[in-house]
Amino acid sequence: MVQYSPDLDSAFAAVADPTRRGILERLGRGTASVTELAGAFEMTLTGMKKHLNVLEDARLVTTRKVGRVRTCQVGPRKLDREAAWIEKYQRTMDARFNRLEMLLERTNKD
Repeated sequence: MVQYSPDLDSAFAAVADPTRRGILERLGRGTASVTELAGAFEMTLTGMKKHLNVLEDARLVTTRKVGRVRTCQVGPRKLDREAAWIEKYQRTMDARFNRLEMLLERTNKD
């Protein structure tokens, strides 16, 4: 069985959910409180905190509590390794489709 880095796995798991992708997009425009995020995504504070925990575990989001307000921002982790993995996979698939196309062209000529 092929095993990947736990960091790679956690990042892909974190961005697999559309709500978490939306949170990242929102935080890309600036910081927001947990309450603001929960309101924007029409969910409970508890639900939002669960999503933020996943994003924090993947180091894609950081939070900071000042007084009673927890503020969220984009985390320190870039998705360079994940982008490189996707690019490598894309090249593999492109090569396979190119070989299939060549085979089909040869088959159609006969």
